[in-house]
Amino acid sequence: MTAIALTIAGSDSSGGAGVQADLKTFAAHQVYGASVLVALTAQNTKGVTAIHAVPADFVAQQIDAVFEDLDVAAVKIGMLATAELIETVAAGLKRHEARNIVLDPVMVAASGARLLENEAVAAIHRHLFPLATLITPNLPEAAALLGTGEAETEDAVERQADALAALGAANVLIKGGHGGGDSSSDLLLLAGGSRQRFAAPRITTRNTHGTGCTLSSAIASGLAKGLPLPEAVGHAKTYISAAIAAADEVPVGHGHGPVHHFHHWWDRQDGRQP
Repeated sequence: MTAIALTIAGSDSSGGAGVQADLKTFAAHQVYGASVLVALTAQNTKGVTAIHAVPADFVAQQIDAVFEDLDVAAVKIGMLATAELIETVAAGLKRHEARNIVLDPVMVAASGARLLENEAVAAIHRHLFPLATLITPNLPEAAALLGTGEAETEDAVERQADALAALGAANVLIKGGHGGGDSSSDLLLLAGGSRQRFAAPRITTRNTHGTGCTLSSAIASGLAKGLPLPEAVGHAKTYISAAIAAADEVPVGHGHGPVHHFHHWWDRQDGRQP
């Protein structure tokens, strides 16, 4: 049976992040991808110049159309710019009893552009945290969700993970890509309090556009295929690390270029998976 995952996110006109990155990631994991567009962005590797939110009633119609026909095994949620959209998406997921929901609380693009209204943070806490199987903030996003400073030590990251869980998140993955040091370490806090770290060597490249979207979609892909959450996170960490390491092989644009979603495939001239 074909595993199906759904992305609910904004589009990226340059193709490196958002829905486009999600669908590429699903395909790279041999998962069929469906999509619900919640926003259109005018952006490229240098930045975001405009955001056009999709009307909430049309977002609801997209959600209904997908779930009424497809057997969606996992859902990835990305950029939701307004409280109204957050409430609409939450209602749609409840309506269709969606499972394996991975929430990537996108707030700021790699270029620094703000992608989320300030009042939408409270709506994320209230409506999406209780539904999400996993939330995947990076260090700045975790701080923004908590209204505090960015964690600078492993102990501080653990305290912020605990605080996010106290707000209703079942499982929390705080990504360490924005930290320092030779290693990029992500902390997974599971329901019940157990913790697991996933580390990889830090890679020097400016081509990191869409890393958060890609990681969360890779996790959703694993969940759609029936992997336990820690295993899905581990596989996704390995995938995104390789995609970042190969990013310079596919130079795109003049700013923060995308990661190489198909690094596992494009190195074969015959197109077959190694």
